[in-house]
Amino acid sequence: MALIAPMLIILMFGSFELGNYFWNSHIVTKAVRDGARYASRQSFDNYDCTASNIATEVVTNTQNLTRTNQIASGGTARLPGWTQGNSVAVTMRSDVTGSYGGFYTGMACVPIVIVTATVPYQSLFGALGFNASGINLTANSEVPVMGL
Repeated sequence: MALIAPMLIILMFGSFELGNYFWNSHIVTKAVRDGARYASRQSFDNYDCTASNIATEVVTNTQNLTRTNQIASGGTARLPGWTQGNSVAVTMRSDVTGSYGGFYTGMACVPIVIVTATVPYQSLFGALGFNASGINLTANSEVPVMGL
């Protein structure tokens, strides 16, 4: 028992930490998808294909929604260490190939929103000395704008 117990404890703590890492990674991935879905359903008027610009209000609302799950500023972050709103980047690219069909038919430019988040990982056992500094959770999502 004295030989096996330390190994089992290390294995148990490692399993908890790995599970926490994957759970936090899932939360960031889902948050980025939610943000991209929100941004893709804004009006085409908010996207300028010639300059690849997005309206400031859409960028701010998307960052808030991705980080806190609400459009208004403030709110509780989805993860404890996700305190910076600028950790979410909202950009766009323009598809000018004309390969899209449906309601994109005849459009010279289809805006595609890209939402990317980089969040520092906070260890489950940080108080016990397990330092996870330098480990980031990163996710991104791309969605063509569908408008209202």
